[in-house]
Amino acid sequence: MATSGADTAREPVLHELGAGVFGWVQPDGTWWVNNAGAISTPEGTLIVDTCATEARTRRFLAAVREATGDVPLRYAVNTHLHGDHTHGNSLLPESTVLIGHEETRKGILADFIIDGCPPLWEPLPDWGAVTRRPPEVTLTSELAVTLGDRRIELRHPGYAAHTPGDVVVWLPEERVLFTGDLLFHGLTPMLGMGSVTGALRSLDWIASFEPDRVVPGHGPICDGAALPDVLAAHERYYRFLLEVGTDGMKDGLSPLEAAQRADLGEFAAWADAERLVFNLHKFYADTTGEPFDLAQAALDTVTFNGGPMSTSV
Repeated sequence: MATSGADTAREPVLHELGAGVFGWVQPDGTWWVNNAGAISTPEGTLIVDTCATEARTRRFLAAVREATGDVPLRYAVNTHLHGDHTHGNSLLPESTVLIGHEETRKGILADFIIDGCPPLWEPLPDWGAVTRRPPEVTLTSELAVTLGDRRIELRHPGYAAHTPGDVVVWLPEERVLFTGDLLFHGLTPMLGMGSVTGALRSLDWIASFEPDRVVPGHGPICDGAALPDVLAAHERYYRFLLEVGTDGMKDGLSPLEAAQRADLGEFAAWADAERLVFNLHKFYADTTGEPFDLAQAALDTVTFNGGPMSTSV
C-alpha cells in the first residue's frame, strides 16, 4: 500500500514509559520501519532492537543518548531475526553485549538481504554502513539481565510464532512489555517465517503478563486497558487466515489464488494487506509439510500487490 508524503514526514518519537524506560516508535511502522526501545539505569542501558538502516539506527541511538546521558550501552536484545530490528546491530559499541535467541543468531548469520535488497520494495531501502552482527549471548527459553536494581526478563514463548526465535522483554516491577513482532498494532501481521497457529497461541501468553504498557514491534504503544482489544484484533486476523487457507487448500487453490479470492473485510483497512500472501504460503507449507518457498512467496506477494511493496525507508 502506498505511503503518503505526509506519513513519510512524520517524526519518530522516544516515549518515556517510566523512569528510564523508553519506547521508540517510528511512523508509519510498516515494511522496514520498526519500533525499538531502551531501559536505562545509572549503571548502564539496555537497548531493545535496532533499526533497518544506518540513518534510522543512528537517529534512535542519538535520541537514547540525549535521554539517558553518558551511561554505557551495556546490553542490547534482538527480539527476533528480521533486518528491520537487527541490521543496525553493527552500529552499537563493540563493548555492548548483544543477546538473542539461538534461532535469531542463526537467522542473522544467514541473512542475505543485508547484502543487497531485492527489488521487491519501492523505494528500495538503502541500508547504509551496516554489517551483519548476530547476538554473542544466546538463550533458548529465558534469561534475566540485572542493571543496578532493575531486573529485565527475556522470555521465549516455547514455540515458533512470528519467527522461531521470538523474545519478549519484560520489566516485572514496571510492568512494561516489549513484544517485538508478536504484535503488529493496527497493521497486518507477518508470519512468513513463523507459524499461524503459534502466533494465535502466543496471544494468551502475551495477555498472561498483564502489562500496564506494551511496546509492539510495529504500531503505536498501548496501555494494559487497550491490550485486550489489540489481542482480539490479532485473533480475528489469524482465524481469518486459517479459514482462507483451509478453504483454499480444499478447493485446490494456490496461496496467491486463495488470497485473491478472499474478502479482507475489516483487515482491508490495515496497512500492508499484501502480507496475506506470505502468511498463506507459510500456512500451506506447515499444513502439507513442504518447505516454505520464500522466493515464490515474495513474487506472489508483489503480484497480489500489483507491484513492489511500499516502504518509507
